[in-house]
Amino acid sequence: MTTMAIAKEKAILVGLDRGQQNEYFAKSIEELKLLADTAGANVACQVTQKRDTPDSAFYIGPGKAKEVAVIAEELSADLVIFNDELSPSQIRNLDRVINRKVIDRSALILDIFANRARSREGRLQVELAQMNYLLPRLTGLGNILSRLGGGIGTRGPGETKLEVDRRVIRRRISDLKKEINVIRKQRTLHRQRRSRNRCAVVSLVGYTNAGKSTLLNALTGADLYTEDKVFATLDPATRRGIMEGGREILFTDTVGFIEKLPRQLVTAFKATLEEIEDANLLIHVVDLSHPDYLNHIKTVRKHLKNIDLQAETRELLVFNKIDLLAEKGEIKFLEREFPEAIFISALTGEGMEELRKKTELLLSGAGMRMKIYLPYKEGRLYAMLQERARIDYLEYKSDYLELTVTVERELADKLITFTELPNGSTAAKKDKTDHENQEN
Repeated sequence: MTTMAIAKEKAILVGLDRGQQNEYFAKSIEELKLLADTAGANVACQVTQKRDTPDSAFYIGPGKAKEVAVIAEELSADLVIFNDELSPSQIRNLDRVINRKVIDRSALILDIFANRARSREGRLQVELAQMNYLLPRLTGLGNILSRLGGGIGTRGPGETKLEVDRRVIRRRISDLKKEINVIRKQRTLHRQRRSRNRCAVVSLVGYTNAGKSTLLNALTGADLYTEDKVFATLDPATRRGIMEGGREILFTDTVGFIEKLPRQLVTAFKATLEEIEDANLLIHVVDLSHPDYLNHIKTVRKHLKNIDLQAETRELLVFNKIDLLAEKGEIKFLEREFPEAIFISALTGEGMEELRKKTELLLSGAGMRMKIYLPYKEGRLYAMLQERARIDYLEYKSDYLELTVTVERELADKLITFTELPNGSTAAKKDKTDHENQEN
């Protein structure tokens, strides 16, 4: 039996060029085109208008909205995608004029997330974001809801629940939050266990499609799914890696950031973003082959400011995909601008040894390694070490334990008095006698 290919929806892109207020307009429209392509649309036309501020009723001017309606009719377009988030009234007014399915950038990104979420956690979070997006847009949508029968902007776990009233949607939002809170508690327990084992955690962050999953595979030998498309990874993945000195580290791949990331997604994915909050080190992966990589750095750092990072968490800037550069001269410039950065190709392995060494160096402050001699009477302290430290070496002596441990700084202060052999121990007496004999 032959499977028929699903026809792509024909789309028109619409954006406002705000002149000096929006210097990245051309790149933003190009990114919108990439998002539309990822969602499965066939972009037939781009319509832009120069305005200092959006029109309160139509986003674009009412005359421009009529022009878009004519173009949509001539091209037999299925939908019109706007480059910013539209208010409920703007969507309603545009729908009446254009008489086509109207969605905004936020709805488009939510659609991609809905189409790519695979885990139960990911699907719950996407549905919560969809419901929070839909709730204020229910009143008076009229003809719009009748068009939400499928296609881009309506897919995902929540698509069968779109034509319901506010009360039902609020109830569903409440249920989703409860389910996600259970997942958050499970993640908290996992992080507490990792903390007790004193295993350092490194989170890979960056703009979407920067190569984070490929880098995690290179660092850990994992085989995570990778694809040269935006938001290929939605579900966080944690894998163990071994550094040059034999130290075991947990590397976590996280969802990529993007310009104008819908606030509903940021809220819904809080459980996932908490993985970044507890990291000892952030490896900020940058796609050096992308023409707008400097703006990508700013966007990611802007999003990171909204996350409750630990005060001591450090960021290591890693420029990836140097194998795709036709001209290597740009690296020399960036080495002066970002002297602490590392330049790699996660795909070919170039620069990976330097990255591993730098990661090991930056993590050396995440835990203090010390040798101690703990008398057997200090049973309570030993129990604390078992819970809060990593015990690298343990030997039972006649009247004390000889240990090499990796601990956080607070606990290290309590262990200072045990870095010398106990006064009453056999080894200490022998050491004292040998010292006296040498003096005589």
